[in-house]
Amino acid sequence: MERFFNINDINELSEVSKKILDFTFPNKKFILYGNMGVGKTTLIKELSLHLGVKDIVSSPTFSIVNEYMTFNEEKIYHFDFYRVNSEEEVYDIGYEEYFFSDSYCFIEWPDKIENLIEHNMIRVFITQENNNRIIKVKK
Repeated sequence: MERFFNINDINELSEVSKKILDFTFPNKKFILYGNMGVGKTTLIKELSLHLGVKDIVSSPTFSIVNEYMTFNEEKIYHFDFYRVNSEEEVYDIGYEEYFFSDSYCFIEWPDKIENLIEHNMIRVFITQENNNRIIKVKK
């Protein structure tokens, strides 16, 4: 199943994020595809806000993974594999503990870890056309 969302204004992203979470529930593992600067981290921030995050959401480019807490004391994991050179690095951070947990995981640059991607993860594709963002969500 797929859903498409067309974002003309950044103010629409909050409502779209809520619709994405409703559409994908109860799935908690998301892989996000898109070019640099297309808005993957911005979307993850909005999704996390709807999940009740109390921490500041930012790109984990240099740390590979950021852990956020929600007001319900649940964890959200945000991965950025842009700077990963091999899947060995992902094994070294203990990815299994994150990916196989019951926590939400948002994964940027999943093409760097293709062999570790599970078939049941939600695929989110973000593209830009002029000033619009097209978000395709596939479950």
